[in-house]
Amino acid sequence: MARKKVSTTIYITPDQNERLKLLHERTKVPVAVYIREGIDMVLEKHSHNLPGQLTLDAPPKKR
Repeated sequence: MARKKVSTTIYITPDQNERLKLLHERTKVPVAVYIREGIDMVLEKHSHNLPGQLTLDAPPKKR
């Protein structure tokens, strides 16, 4: 089942636009899917900056 999506506006460079269109033409995967995948990659890379539940083996934060 697909998750509900929120509409937003982003600005990309003309080169990014052309490359995404070419990728879509070759794979038939919608550009929006690639954009969401890219956002997921950034969120994973920077997950240490996001709030979340600590694991049991995580050392306590120093103040």
